[in-house]
Amino acid sequence: MKHTKLGRQGLEVSRMGLGCMGMSQWYGTPDDTESILTLHRALDLGVTLLDTAEAYGPYDNEELLGTALQGRREQVVIATKFGFPMKLKDGTTAPVDSRPAHIVEVVEASLRRLRTDHIDVLYQHRVDPDVPIEDVVGTMAELVTQGKVRFLGLCEASESTIRRAHAVHPLSVVQSEFSVWERNLEDGVLPLLRELGIGLVGFCPLGRGFLTGSVDRAESYPETDFRSHDPRLQGANYDHNMAIAGRIRALAEEHGLTPAQLAIAWVLHQGEDIVPIPGTKRRTYLEDNLRAASVVLDPALLARIEEVAAPGKVAGPRYNDRMMALIDR
Repeated sequence: MKHTKLGRQGLEVSRMGLGCMGMSQWYGTPDDTESILTLHRALDLGVTLLDTAEAYGPYDNEELLGTALQGRREQVVIATKFGFPMKLKDGTTAPVDSRPAHIVEVVEASLRRLRTDHIDVLYQHRVDPDVPIEDVVGTMAELVTQGKVRFLGLCEASESTIRRAHAVHPLSVVQSEFSVWERNLEDGVLPLLRELGIGLVGFCPLGRGFLTGSVDRAESYPETDFRSHDPRLQGANYDHNMAIAGRIRALAEEHGLTPAQLAIAWVLHQGEDIVPIPGTKRRTYLEDNLRAASVVLDPALLARIEEVAAPGKVAGPRYNDRMMALIDR
């Protein structure tokens, strides 16, 4: 698979990555055996960027990768994250916490779970309003100096936060939701990333499955499934948005593509500095998704996609109120 460079610090990754969260949390019942086979298949097909976090499980996803990557560590770029509120196994909730001492503790724990001596990309998972970003990135920079981390990133950060962070230590990447379904970065964050030479890693390029037309109404999912809380899957929003997904699906079929391939190809066509990380825990979906890397969308088709799913056409916010409150915008 073709590679691309993100940022100006030397980070190079496959043109598409793999989001690993769903292997351990939120989307159905985990299947570690199939997930490990999927991870191995991804490496065989040239995927190098694997995205995880301490919050996924919590902890289970990092442990899964640590197991799966034994003997293959040199083939991958591991990205993980700290600082997201987590419901722990004992029923308590750990808050957003980016205190410098805590960052150091989390990185040490992540290294143990991942069974490695370094993290390739370390993200702050959500901006902590109680800790100045200068202190956060200063601590992350010390971990780079120590050789425990190679490159730095932020997730769902605002333009002002990105500028302040980048002034302390250069960021290589920012991760945010980005798809034909979710375009909130286009007017501010994305131009800033290009000004500063920072790459974008886009999660949920399939709109949490909606762009494939394969999701049901929110109320059909159990409370433990992320989709049960998604405003875009609720009530009249679901009906409105499913009509858009249907039009995307029709465009895909007209061009001999699956809806997933069309949606991912759209992201890839937005620039070499953008790497989508569609998530899956099944080899069949992985292989279907990766075929998008060879899809060419001509200007006429891109214009038709824009007509169907231009900014503002999707109904409902991308998160519920609690989750939206964590976004630094």
